[in-house]
Amino acid sequence: MTRQAPRVAVLAAGSWGTTFAKVVADAGHDVTLWARRQEVAEEINQRHRNTDYLPDIDLPESIRATSDIDKALDGAELVVLSIPAQSVRERLGEWREKLPKDAVLVSLMKGVERGTHMRMSQVIAEVTGWPDDRIGVVSGPNLAMEIAGGQPTATVVASTSQQTAELLAHVSAGSYFRPYTNTDVVGVEFGGAVKNVIALATGMAEGRGLGDNSKASIITRGLAETTRLAAAFGADPQTMSGLAGLGDLVATCASPLSRNHTVGVLLGRGLSLDEVIARTKQTAEGIKSCSAILELAETAKVDMPITQAVVAVLAGKLPVDELGTLLLSRARKAELE
Repeated sequence: MTRQAPRVAVLAAGSWGTTFAKVVADAGHDVTLWARRQEVAEEINQRHRNTDYLPDIDLPESIRATSDIDKALDGAELVVLSIPAQSVRERLGEWREKLPKDAVLVSLMKGVERGTHMRMSQVIAEVTGWPDDRIGVVSGPNLAMEIAGGQPTATVVASTSQQTAELLAHVSAGSYFRPYTNTDVVGVEFGGAVKNVIALATGMAEGRGLGDNSKASIITRGLAETTRLAAAFGADPQTMSGLAGLGDLVATCASPLSRNHTVGVLLGRGLSLDEVIARTKQTAEGIKSCSAILELAETAKVDMPITQAVVAVLAGKLPVDELGTLLLSRARKAELE
């Protein structure tokens, strides 16, 4: 017996939101994509392109785009959220009464909310009142441009409910997109959030002209501090060795397609944060989430030296050329401590 295909709404039409809408459409499901700007919706409907975010990528004709949130949500059984992490609370507050009451809500965001230190699924639950078993998250090595181009990739779809995780896998599984299910939402979300900060550090090292040994050291020790933080909040440490941990970390730290890596490189070359933001234009979640992640770690007494150094650089308290020296000058200890 075939599983009935749910109607999917994706909010909004940035690079990852548009890419995920393409993944769902290519998997054979109905999908409506909400765009904040009417001209973006019109381009998607008429030319099947979103040149602002995915130049040269042809989108399936089955994607229906709209700038009307009521039309986007009408009849949706699965609502996928792809908006900046620090805007989730405000946006969901505006949309809460419009959300179909039986829908599953899905987060594509990778961040920690400033002020509350909440993960994205926690923000969604608090604002909407949705139960955990109808909230899901998608995370992994998800560089939008590669996936939009049809390059094979694997990812993690997670929910406290195995049934919800399987629904997400059913909706997104296709010839080039392979989802694996997981019920460790805490680990999956921390892996996605902290890797952005480690990618900033790796990019800074590259921008300063440091080589692969230095970058590999930052990535590996970054995985260690991500694991410490996730485990302190109840995650399964094994999640960090999978796609949502190591997989996402490697892709984000190594690829020039990664916004956080790119921002780090530019900072390492001596540009100011304002200059970098003006040049890159798109959101690098690590910039906005890193202080919240560090504060969360401090409340749990978790040592996160790379995150601490990145926060200091962004705050102007540590010159970027001292980043590597600072990390190597820490007290020696056993690797697996």
